[in-house]
Amino acid sequence: MESCKSCIAFIIFLITIPFVVISQSIPTTLEGPFKPVTRSFDPSLRRGSDDLPMDDPRLKRNVTSMFPEQIALALSSPTSMWVSWVTGDSQIGHVTPLDPSTVASEVWYGKASGKYSMKKTGVSMVYSQLYPFEGLQNYTSGIIHHVKIDGLEPGTKYYYKCGDSALPAMSEEQAFESLPLPGPNTYPSRIAVIGDLGLTSNSTTTIDHLIENDPSMILMVGDLTYANQYLTTGGKGASCFSCSFPNAPIRETYQPRWDGWGRFMEPLISRVPMMVIEGNHEIEPQAAEITFKSYLTRFAVPSEESGSDTNFYYSFDAGGVHFIMLGAYVDYNSTGAQYGWLKKDLLNIDRSVTPWLVAAWHPPWYNSYSSHYQEFECMRQEMEALLYQYGVDIVLSGHVHAYERMNRVYNYTLDPCGPVYITVGDGGNIEKVDVDHADDPGKCPSAGDNVPEFGGVCHLNFSSGPAKGNFCWNTQPEWSAYRESSFGHGILEVVNSTYALWTWHRNQDIYKQDSHGDQIYIVRQPQLCSVPSKDSKFSPSPSPSQSVDGAAGFRVPMSALCAGALE
Repeated sequence: MESCKSCIAFIIFLITIPFVVISQSIPTTLEGPFKPVTRSFDPSLRRGSDDLPMDDPRLKRNVTSMFPEQIALALSSPTSMWVSWVTGDSQIGHVTPLDPSTVASEVWYGKASGKYSMKKTGVSMVYSQLYPFEGLQNYTSGIIHHVKIDGLEPGTKYYYKCGDSALPAMSEEQAFESLPLPGPNTYPSRIAVIGDLGLTSNSTTTIDHLIENDPSMILMVGDLTYANQYLTTGGKGASCFSCSFPNAPIRETYQPRWDGWGRFMEPLISRVPMMVIEGNHEIEPQAAEITFKSYLTRFAVPSEESGSDTNFYYSFDAGGVHFIMLGAYVDYNSTGAQYGWLKKDLLNIDRSVTPWLVAAWHPPWYNSYSSHYQEFECMRQEMEALLYQYGVDIVLSGHVHAYERMNRVYNYTLDPCGPVYITVGDGGNIEKVDVDHADDPGKCPSAGDNVPEFGGVCHLNFSSGPAKGNFCWNTQPEWSAYRESSFGHGILEVVNSTYALWTWHRNQDIYKQDSHGDQIYIVRQPQLCSVPSKDSKFSPSPSPSQSVDGAAGFRVPMSALCAGALE
């Protein structure tokens, strides 16, 4: 009887808004949960590719002296932007850190090319990666600059130069377009999502493909450079690190890869803001138990702006989307600072202004691949209920080097109010694409496998459903909607306060027009899934009237909508 009442209420709601229209060719989450689909690795492709050498043209330094390089943008607030860059020479071996005070941090900017009516100054710093062990090389960075420019008008193109005008050592002119202000009817045009990128030939294809898709913002969900793999797997300097350096308790990371990565990414992120969150390859331990030094120094994020006191977790708005970036490699327990910050951040969201709530962190909670299976189960058990309570719509992660999209799920149970979890750890890194599934015969990891670099082990056997009593399913789990072993990237296009188009692009489809690996409209149903909010008058928008490729739409059958409402 309750189900019938819910369906009738949903039908009454529908007749109060324009007809729901969607593309004939693109499914929606209203039609889910979907029967699990697996697309196996294409044997005609290579599972991986070699790292780019340091003398590759895309990694080489092309400026001299104190001229800026590795220029990057990041959002600070809806009306402000971080501009970051590096000057001077990094050093490896016997190092003497540069003096940051020897060069200024200036950004000159304006709304007309060549006319910079505004100027801001910022901060500069250096960092070192130190190894007091025989055979390991110390490193100290160039001077890293961060300047926040503010008072930006929404949806406006700005031209800028950065550097030190007194030397003079200013960059070439760069340009970016500011994002729309928070609001239920304004969204970034395309939000790119990349994970586990690295610096291989596959990484090059990913970025080239991404540039073709013309994003207005980038989410980088951890594992950026794989600098800690270069001297072993990548640069092939030591096939066995512990064999070559038996007296070194710390694995060396080759920090010049960070400089190469900054140059590799500059053509894109000097004009499109990139928001990062740390992964396990950013831990980079060194002497005195120091970790994450590269990540914490090189990237400006809106931590202070979002009430966080650390770059390990923060939040920001981009149009009508509120993004929450969480740290899996710092304390995530319900008694800790991150959890307290998260609860406060969720409580302050006004869903009438930012209807969409998207969360991102590096290791996935829902994952049917053998690699990293149930690795961060402890984090899920600590945080999942809070995110579900506040109606998170989409969760984006990396870590597993393949693609997987889940049906809406909560606590391993299909739930129409659960988030859509998506794994995109397929950027192209040196560790190759993952091809084994935990449900494949003989591929279920043991409970002692997949121990995280941080946090405890909370592996569990399923207590209900088809996998009851087992650690692994014996078939693709019902919460896994689509999975494919391939490199690629994702694009999220939020259409309105109710509909968002998610598209996953395979690397091998870069030269095929309008080709993609997976595509779905993610549909919010706030009328069915009540969530705490500062606003109680939310009214969802009608669906898009056309598909992305312009195909004519059709009205969704009432039975399909009702079924989606009652799952």
